[in-house]
Amino acid sequence: MAGLTPKLPLVIDEQDGAYLLIKDYRKLVNQNFKNLILTAPGERVMDVNFGVGIRNYLFENAGEDLNSRIRSKVLEQVSIYMPFVSVQDIEFNYSNTYDNSLNMKIFYYVVPLNLTDNLSISLPFN
Repeated sequence: MAGLTPKLPLVIDEQDGAYLLIKDYRKLVNQNFKNLILTAPGERVMDVNFGVGIRNYLFENAGEDLNSRIRSKVLEQVSIYMPFVSVQDIEFNYSNTYDNSLNMKIFYYVVPLNLTDNLSISLPFN
């Protein structure tokens, strides 16, 4: 079976050719969603508006104001770059507000595939 796109981070794989490939749409949507969340605005050369830039929020005071701003940015970016995805809920977990970490889980529905999935983001990465 042909692949849809290279799996990130790149992994050398002789079976698929040069790199391991994503072969199902669920994983493809999840990878694209993760890229949307982690990419900072201005980081993508040909589209400076692309991305949530979740790392930019890492050292801000945790609370409902921060959650609201992140939620708004996620919803805005998804509506522009992934309009086939419907965000159902975003949960935030600040395990320790003194270690500047952010854990969030985004629950979403992929309309054309009729599937529900979630994406977990933990910053800083362990």
